[in-house]
Amino acid sequence: MLMLKLERAVNRVSDLFGMIAAVLFVLLLFNVFYDVLSRYVFNDVSIAMQEMEWHLFALMFLLGVPFTLRADAHVRVDILYDRLSLRRRAWIDLAGTLCLLLPFCLLVGWYGVGFAHESFLLGETSGDPGGLPYRWLIKAAIPFAFFATALSGFGLALKSINTLRGQSLADLQGDRT
Repeated sequence: MLMLKLERAVNRVSDLFGMIAAVLFVLLLFNVFYDVLSRYVFNDVSIAMQEMEWHLFALMFLLGVPFTLRADAHVRVDILYDRLSLRRRAWIDLAGTLCLLLPFCLLVGWYGVGFAHESFLLGETSGDPGGLPYRWLIKAAIPFAFFATALSGFGLALKSINTLRGQSLADLQGDRT
């Protein structure tokens, strides 16, 4: 039961990242609407608002990845995978997570911390006049998102292990009633 509860907790965190990504999408829509309106109706251009568009897009994408992994909506060769038994799929997910996903996410996350820290120490800002300050904030989102994806990958590994053990979150739900 501990493994199932841990899987559920990790899934909740991944779901939270998905909700944040959805809110960021709405904010991005409002930002683009404002930017287009101010440009074409009021003939006013804001560099900061244009930069905010790619900041919001980057955050939306980076925080959407852990949710996509948790929702099993990531890219995969489904032609082969879907034809396999549940146990074989669990073995593939477990091996892929442990051998590919987690090492990659942890490596990018580890080096991304230094990348963001250097930007913070330099006081890096936008190169454009009127652009956004604190460029380190968006750079810090990179390692954060990769660590979040690693956490979601850990949840996928737990799901695979639970599947191989013959358990699922549905068992935990049924145990509660």
